[in-house]
Amino acid sequence: MDLGPHAGFILASYGAVAAVVGGLIGWLVYDGRRQTKALADLEARGVRRRSEIRS
Repeated sequence: MDLGPHAGFILASYGAVAAVVGGLIGWLVYDGRRQTKALADLEARGVRRRSEIRS
């Protein structure tokens, strides 16, 4: 595959996009775990969600 004289720019662009998408996925995984831990902490202290009260 010949990318021509702009091969460096094209490959750097793909690399930057891959890094950004990877960073976003990593942040989502980290934040999801943090939120799960925070919810578990609240439930351990007896705080319940409003949606569970209405039955």
